[in-house]
This record gives sequence, C-alpha cells and structure tokens, in this order.
Amino acid sequence: MSAITNHMPTAELQALDAAHHMHPFTANDELAEKGARIITRARGVHLTDSEGNEIMDAMAGLWCVNIGYGRDELADVAARQMRELPYYNTFFMTTHVPAIALAKKIAELAPGDLNHVFFAGSGSEANDTNIRMVRHYWAQKGKPTKSVIISRHNAYHGSSVGSGSLGGMSAMHEQGGLPIPDIHHIDQPHWWAEGGDMDPETFGLQRAQELEKAILELGEDRVAAFIAEPVQGAGGVIVPPASYWPEIQRICDKYEILLIADEVICGFGRTGEWFGCQTMGIRPDIMTIAKGLSSGYAPIGGSVVSDEVAAVIGSGEFNHGYTYSGHPVAAAVALENLRILEEEGVIPHVRDVAGPYLKEKWEALADHPLVGEARIVGMMGSIALVPNKNSRAPFAEAGTAGFVCRERCFANNLVMRHVGDRMIISPPLVITTDEIDVLIARARLALDECYAELQKRNLLTDG
Repeated sequence: MSAITNHMPTAELQALDAAHHMHPFTANDELAEKGARIITRARGVHLTDSEGNEIMDAMAGLWCVNIGYGRDELADVAARQMRELPYYNTFFMTTHVPAIALAKKIAELAPGDLNHVFFAGSGSEANDTNIRMVRHYWAQKGKPTKSVIISRHNAYHGSSVGSGSLGGMSAMHEQGGLPIPDIHHIDQPHWWAEGGDMDPETFGLQRAQELEKAILELGEDRVAAFIAEPVQGAGGVIVPPASYWPEIQRICDKYEILLIADEVICGFGRTGEWFGCQTMGIRPDIMTIAKGLSSGYAPIGGSVVSDEVAAVIGSGEFNHGYTYSGHPVAAAVALENLRILEEEGVIPHVRDVAGPYLKEKWEALADHPLVGEARIVGMMGSIALVPNKNSRAPFAEAGTAGFVCRERCFANNLVMRHVGDRMIISPPLVITTDEIDVLIARARLALDECYAELQKRNLLTDG
C-alpha cells in the first residue's frame, strides 16, 4: 500500500478540523480563525505540509521522534504484531511476548537496579502511576503518613489531574481544581531568570537546599518522594547549575525519600546518554519514561522501578493499571525502536558527533543582539531572548518576543518552540551536521527578522 499523498484542499481540511477537532493546549476559537497547519508526510528530520512546504522539525514532534520520521521497520513490526496478536491485556495473571521482551530490554538499558517496568500509555499516565506507587510503597512499609510528593515550580510532568498537579505550571493549576492534596512545590534551578547576583553554583546549591527545608517544614514522616526532570524541558530547557543535582541526591539519601527522575523527555538518548540521570549523575528509585521509548511511533510509557520498590509493591495486590498497559503493538514498536537506537549507534552519534557540533553552533548564537544566553545538553537547547544584552532583565511585554520569533521560524520552514521569551529545540537524534547547519542558518534568520520586528514595534525595552 502506498502512502496517501492526495487530499482535500487545505482550506477544506482546516474547516473540518475547526468544526470537529479540539486541540490540546490551544484556544480553539482563535485557531479556527487562523486555520491549523496540516502536516501530511514526514521523513528524517523534515515534515511536509498540505501546501507542499518542507519544514525542518527542530522539536522532533513533541520531543519524541528520536530516530526520525519514516522508518519502515517500525511500520512493518506494527503490522506483523497486529496480525499475530493485536491486543491483549496484562491483568488477571496474563502476559504476552512483546511486553515481556520490552520490559527485559528496558531493564538492561536502565542504570543501577532499575529492573522492573510498570507500563502505561503515556508519560502523564506513568506519573499518575508514580503518585499511587510511592504512597502505596510507604503504606506497605507501615508509614502511611508519608504521602507528600515534592516537585518544582515550572516543572512539567503531564496534563492529567495527577500528573498536572505534580507539574508546577500555574496556568495549568488555574483550570480544573489542581493541584490535588499533598503535592508541594519548591523553586526551580533557573539561574538566568531567578539567580539575581548569585553565581550559578551558589544559586544551584541554594535551590537544591530548598528541598531539605521543605522536608523539615512538612515533616520527614510526611514526605514520600521528590520528582524532577534531569533537565526541565517544557519549562524552557532549563539546565541546572552543576552544583544542583549532587546536593539533591545527598538530601534524598539523607532523609530516605524516593527520588523520581522524570525521563519522558531526557530518556533514550536526548542528553547524550541513554538516560538523563546518567548525564546528571543521580540514582533514581523510579524513572518515568515515554516519548523516545517508541520515538513517538506508538503511544507507550511506563515507570521503571528499583528492586526495593518493586519488592514492596509486589508483596500484595497493587490496585492500579490501564487497559493499554503494555499494549502488544506499542511494545513491539518500542522494542524495534530500541534496536535501531542501539544497533545504529544513535546515542554515540549524539554524544560524539551531532551533540558537540550542535553545541558549538548553538552557543555561537549568543553573539546575536537578541540573545542573552544559549544553553544546551545533548539534543535539547534553549536561548534566552533579551531586550538588552548587558543585563538579564526581561522584556516589558513578557512572551511577545518569543511568539514573534516562533512565527518567524515557521515562516522560514523551521519548527522551533517558544516558552515565554525562551526559544527551545529538541531535534531528532539522527540529525546530521549538514542538517544542523541548516537549522542554525534558519534560526539565525528568524532571530534577525524577530529583532527587526521588535525594533519596529519599539519593544526592545526592559520590564
């Protein structure tokens, strides 16, 4: 069967989309007026829209298409699995081969004693699992009062009621009665925006020590776990100072609270190691995985759990699970994705070739008059847009510069996201050095055009 290349005119597709499709994180009425961008095909690091434009996807979808688009191997595996066993559940003392094989492979790749996997359909579901799992863990150990989970402001851990509560984004908490009880947030290690006159290392220590302060204020007998992304992704690709994670690990060890590393974005090669916790040198008790697990080709996520936590949870019935936990097709696709990552040397490519090259080119963007800093770890980077390079003061109209820059990126056939006035990238891990040159050239052009537009609007003023 050939790919579908013919379709209705763009305007008709946009009208149907507006009439029936509710988009996530979108003002749907505004989108209906503008018309959605319609993507019809993709291969490698490029998308093709309904007008035939070829667009470089520097976000790998939603941080997830690690092996790039158009890998027939994953389609073939999915078709074969659908014919053999399209679905069965893993409830009621039953299992199947794809779930077994994938759990074994994840245990081989995960660091330390993270040898057990509880499957979910997404990162949001997996973090909901983690809430129940850590609370049940402490209850099983005779400490039912240990139910508080500490997270960080501006963290993103999903958008369901539970995972959205773990996250620390105020715009999400304003809708739907979030956060749920017993979720506590401390400040993020965002030196550029919040470090003031402190040097980064002093600031990193101070922000890490907020965890210890919170544990003591809440009571050690009430705190169950601390959850954090090794590098904050959706919050703006915030790379913590080098002093931050060692101190967090020390505090978790001292007070015997569980450390959950949310690896939904950082996992499966994005930081130049298999997992972000390896890049940052931490030892989590639980890792949240999704996105790069299947490179986005099929919806799947999970919680990778230490021997100790798994033993306690397994000592009785854990009344939790999802219809699609360990879905055989998704598991088979994920397993093939991991084979490609491993056998084609994608992680060494990030660590030794693409990562260092992108770092050099990305950090050079800091010479642009609109850029205050350029930070990057592996294949996730951010630049801070500033009205004045001599200070870290923000724009008077927060978010406008980022939105203008994003629109200029789109106009130049580059998908680059904005978070406030930070521009962020997360390209497919298979991106080549030649493609990186194109990415940087288009990003620089977008910055030039954004700068000119901000000058025209007289917006290059401090807040």
